[in-house]
Amino acid sequence: MKLDKTLTVAFRALFRNPTRAVLTTLGIVIGIAAVIAMMEIGKGSSTSIKRSIEKMGANTVLVMPGWSRQIGVNMGGGSAMSLTPDDAAAIARECVNVSGTAPIVLARSMQLIFGSLNWTPAQFIGTSPDYFTIRNFNVIEGRAFTAREVESQARVCVVGQTIVREVFGGLSPIDAEIRIKDVNFRIIGVLEGKGANMMGSDEDDIVLAPWTTIRMRITGLRTGSPSYTSSSPANSPSSLFPGSGVALFPEQDSNFRNDTMMMPRFTHLDQILVGAVAPNKVRAAIEELTALLRERHRIKPNFTDDFWIRNSTEFMKTLSGTSTIMTNLLLIVALISLVVGGVGIMNIMLVSVTERTREIGLRMAVGARSIDILQQFLIESMVLCLVGGIIGILLGHGAALAVEYFQGWPVESSPGTVLAAVLVSAGVGIVFGFYPAWKASKLDPIEALRYE
Repeated sequence: MKLDKTLTVAFRALFRNPTRAVLTTLGIVIGIAAVIAMMEIGKGSSTSIKRSIEKMGANTVLVMPGWSRQIGVNMGGGSAMSLTPDDAAAIARECVNVSGTAPIVLARSMQLIFGSLNWTPAQFIGTSPDYFTIRNFNVIEGRAFTAREVESQARVCVVGQTIVREVFGGLSPIDAEIRIKDVNFRIIGVLEGKGANMMGSDEDDIVLAPWTTIRMRITGLRTGSPSYTSSSPANSPSSLFPGSGVALFPEQDSNFRNDTMMMPRFTHLDQILVGAVAPNKVRAAIEELTALLRERHRIKPNFTDDFWIRNSTEFMKTLSGTSTIMTNLLLIVALISLVVGGVGIMNIMLVSVTERTREIGLRMAVGARSIDILQQFLIESMVLCLVGGIIGILLGHGAALAVEYFQGWPVESSPGTVLAAVLVSAGVGIVFGFYPAWKASKLDPIEALRYE
């Protein structure tokens, strides 16, 4: 029998009992719809996580000072004074896998005063213009400070949306002056809102200013060896020399101290933020700047670094891996429902073979071959699964869009997922319809005609 005639017979058999055909495809519809919905929601959440990390700076590398010892006690990472502005300039100049470098000076627990209002920003950072590019900070009102303002120690700053809301009541703060530690800063820009980061911290509760201004006017410099930054021990220079506590020179006039900026010979940084040219170049950038800093700090091969490096690559891999695991788990649950639908099709096809035994015997008696019977029942099974798969794709996509609309959950569809769903539904029809079709093709025509 020709294939077109086999198709005609198969479709006639399906339309003979449409209610049963619809109920049979219902399991496939539910299974495919669950697969499509889970895939789109899972892929959307994974993309959302990647975008969130990219907003934080997916290509960023953070260089921090090493640790210092004070009276034999390790003061922990970041306590040493091992990073300088020259280090940041050398990294930007000599590392080919680095797209930008931003010196960072942190001013912790500084109170911001505007009129009668006080506010303590979560982040008060002194940095350079490259910081905005590396961290993907966009200025939506006003402007960012320039490299010239960094060099001149200008008293300007850029604030986040939380500062605008809490301190200025939502009004534009451009050209307003705020006071921080008796130093007046003029607001020249407002950052675009970012919301909370992955750790729950408010990214908008931030003040950015030139790092030179923060270091020279706000935080000050630590001078001398870190070993003597705390109260003087018994064997410190202040207790060993008899001139301790004696004023050897006249005290400077207060006006002179306030108006004259004494530039020290050594300026230290709290951190250096480095941006790699691409996510896959982060490791190469780390290797470059590690070799450069070891050379600049004259660290011998057998000695440990006086700095340490953090990057967001591993963090991004962890979150992406977690999202992938959750998507795969949801997919497995959806596939289970698809298998259940396939078992339902096999059950109905076996019932159909039993009900149509005399019909099969009659067709074989008038010349139908076993292969024709096999093709007929396989086609019936595949048609049921393909129709169910198409309906399931539409329902699954609609369910994903409904979740996005009502719950705000990100979804993302792809042609590959739809094609995979069609192939899976056809595969289910072949796999679960083969046994009933094979059983029908192996019937004895004489016994089939005698079947009541």
